[in-house]
Amino acid sequence: MSWFRRKRASPLASLAGEWRCAGCGERHSGLMDLAAAAPDPWPHDGDREPNGAIRFDGDFLSEDFCVLEGRYFFVRAVLEIPVHGLAEKFGFGCWSTLSRANFDLYLAGFDDGRFPDGGPWSGWLSNRLEHFTDEEPLALLVFPQPGRQRPTLLVQDDSHPLAIAQHEGVTAQRLLALLHFYGHAPAA
Repeated sequence: MSWFRRKRASPLASLAGEWRCAGCGERHSGLMDLAAAAPDPWPHDGDREPNGAIRFDGDFLSEDFCVLEGRYFFVRAVLEIPVHGLAEKFGFGCWSTLSRANFDLYLAGFDDGRFPDGGPWSGWLSNRLEHFTDEEPLALLVFPQPGRQRPTLLVQDDSHPLAIAQHEGVTAQRLLALLHFYGHAPAA
């Protein structure tokens, strides 16, 4: 009788093909992104409101916009990180602050994708990403995108670990550790 040992897939192969998630049990194909439902300072639970119901008094949260206390403004965006060996980038769906003036510009161009100044705008990362950020604010450049695509983000401090990851990419093993932390990694 001969015994065969099953060869374990490489971290890169785990992300490139089809895989079952150890956390949710769902089958996924290719690279999985992570997303934050609201900015970290959001104090409420519950459902989001429609984008078109936006209001500036009190607190408001929709799929793409957030207003806190009628004076803090956030937009949903994507922070992309290249992964060594993959053509596709990992996307962290997160929230960035915007000034009221830039928030108004973003709202005005949201449907048609036309932004008068074209950006980029300044913002602050409003969600923590384990293994990359801590509680300190992180300055960003916010690049509006056409066609109702979410803005992309670029970390301004080139020496910050997240900026280095954006410029140099991360290994598949490092990304798997991040996905595992959030409960969404390929089952062993």
